[in-house]
Amino acid sequence: MSTTAITREQRNKLIEAAIQAKEGSYSPYSKFRVGAALLSPNGTIIKGANVENASYGGTICAERTAIVKAVTEDMRTFTALAVTTDVASTISPCGICRQVLREFCALEMPVYLVAAGYDPSKPSEAEEEGVEESDGKMVLETTLGALLPHSFGPEDLPRA
Repeated sequence: MSTTAITREQRNKLIEAAIQAKEGSYSPYSKFRVGAALLSPNGTIIKGANVENASYGGTICAERTAIVKAVTEDMRTFTALAVTTDVASTISPCGICRQVLREFCALEMPVYLVAAGYDPSKPSEAEEEGVEESDGKMVLETTLGALLPHSFGPEDLPRA
C-alpha cells in the first residue's frame, strides 16, 4: 500500500518495539496502554508510550512521546511507524497525533496498526505468502496520507 518500502525484518523489529514500548505506559486512569515506535532512515527505532495526567488535558499519546523523543535528539525524518494497544482490533492514532506526525513524516510513510496479541516472530500463513493482512486482522498497513487526507504541513506555511 505504501510507496516507502521497508523490509519484513525492519517491519517486525518496529512492531516488536511498539509492543515493548507499551510496557512503559503510565495509564492509571484509563488503563488504556498504547505503544508506538518510529523508524528513522538510519535504522534507529524510537519508542514511545502514552503518559496520562490527572488533569486529563496534560496526557500525551504514545505517538507524540516517540516524536518528541526523536526530535529532541535531532531526528527529524522517519520511514515508518507502528502503533499497538491492548485492544483485539487495530486502533489508529488520534487527530492531534496525526497532525504532529505530519510535521515530520511523509504522507506516503507506512503506518502499521497492530492488534493486541500479534506476535511478529510468528507470521501468519498470509504473511508467509507475502500478503499483508488487514481489515479486522492483526496488522493493518496504511499510510499517514490515508490517515490524514487533505492535510496541511510545514510546506504550506510561510517561513520567516
